Parts: sequence; C-alpha cells; structure tokens
Amino acid sequence: MTGVRSTTRVEDVYLRLRADILNGRHEPGSRLRVEALKGDYDASSGVLREALPRLVGQGLATFAPQQGFRVIDVSPETLQDLTEARVVVETHVVRESLEHGSIEWESDLLAAHHNLARTTFADESDAINDRWLAAHARFHQVLLEGCPNQHLRAVATQLRESAEVYRCWARTSSEDNHRDVAAEHRLICERAIERDVPSTVEALRDHIELTTKLLLDEYRNRGGE
Repeated sequence: MTGVRSTTRVEDVYLRLRADILNGRHEPGSRLRVEALKGDYDASSGVLREALPRLVGQGLATFAPQQGFRVIDVSPETLQDLTEARVVVETHVVRESLEHGSIEWESDLLAAHHNLARTTFADESDAINDRWLAAHARFHQVLLEGCPNQHLRAVATQLRESAEVYRCWARTSSEDNHRDVAAEHRLICERAIERDVPSTVEALRDHIELTTKLLLDEYRNRGGE
C-alpha cells in the first residue's frame, strides 16, 4: 500500500505543479527549486524529484545540470515555431479522428464542448479560471481522441500544453475583445460531428493561428520586439 500511496502523491503533486504553470503561478523561465516547493506543495524531496521530470517530459519545464529545473521560457520565435508544429500535427490528427471516431467519440466531444461552453473564462479575480483551462484542454483532447495513433495524439497534446503557457503568460484583454472564442469552439465541434474534414481542419487551423496572432500582438504592445 505504501507504494500505491507514493505513486498517488506524485501524481497529485505533478497535477498541481502542471496547473500552476499553465495558470501562470510559476512564471516562464523561473526556477523550480525543490526546497522551496516542499513547503508550497507539502511534499517530500523524493516526491518532487519524481514529479518534476514529468513536467520536462510534457514540455512544460526544462532541466540542466547545475541549474536544476525551470519553467519553460517564452519568446515570440518559440511561439511561432510551436504554432507551426501544432498546425501540422493537429490538423493531421484531427483528419484521422474524424475518419475513425466512433459514435461514443461523438458523444464525448459533444459533452466536452457543452462543459467548455458552460464554463467562464475568467474567475472572480479576473484570472484565467482553472476550470476553464481544464475544460478547454479536455475539449481539444477529445477532438483528437478518435485518431487511433496514440503516439500522434501524445505529440499533439504536448505541443498544445507547451503553447498553453503563453495564454497564461499574456492574459490579454485583446483576446477577449476581438474574438468570439466560444463561437470558434462551437464551429470546430459542429464541423467535426458532421465529419466535414476540410471545414474542421480550416476551423482548427484558424483557431490556433488567431490565438498566436493575438498573443504576439499583446507581447508587442507590452514593448516586446
């Protein structure tokens, strides 16, 4: 039982760290020091040393000898590269998903979209709502789950999560005011359920690329190059 409890504890701490990175509570490029995290997460050094490499594997952190773990850094160039990779991978995977997805997959997608549509983007403090982040991730995950190639799905998820750090890094009013993100998700869902491959691919590509455009605009408005 001790081994089971230890594994569960590692999973819990990993998920909390992951959520805190995606919600900007650990800033991009910041150190993830084991000694400092022990108190914040009420976790032992051993648990943290098992959880932190999982963040590296998911593309949310880096590790270097003598420097330890850090949250991934952000730059316009990296975001553009991530976007290009996401478009290539996700549009391929969504084609496979629409071709192979079952009736159960359709039901799961409709449920995931319903949950996302009913969840507010910001919480009472105007920070990104943790529940929205989870619902958003679930929607995009389910969209691709009809694809039978689990390795492609895993690559798509890793790229999306690496890019998601940027949404939390540049929480932007321009994103809220100049787009109807709910309508974008609704369009993707509707076209996917119709098995309209060209329209689904176009809607997904536009959705990914518009997010990047708005985040880069926000970066430049903040004085970035």
